[in-house]
Amino acid sequence: MVDGAGSLRRALLGGNLGAAAARNGWAGVVIDGCVRDVAELAPLDMGIRALASMPLPTEKQNQGLKDLPVQIQGVWVRPGDWLYADADGMVVSAKPL
Repeated sequence: MVDGAGSLRRALLGGNLGAAAARNGWAGVVIDGCVRDVAELAPLDMGIRALASMPLPTEKQNQGLKDLPVQIQGVWVRPGDWLYADADGMVVSAKPL
């Protein structure tokens, strides 16, 4: 889960980072913002959800935080929550469903 504050200005995930996530066995990534390198991300064996694609990469500032609750599109997501997704949408739950 990446809180990009809904920004459409820069991509927060691209082909290299997506491939690394897939190699590490991640089930998926949710970006409240944009991705790039869509053709490279498409064949990866994991789910990827984002608001849009954008060719401009992020400006790396090494300021990311982890394991914090985030509010994505009005829904709180907390560390340890379960996220389920299909073609129609996503559901967040505090417990496995």
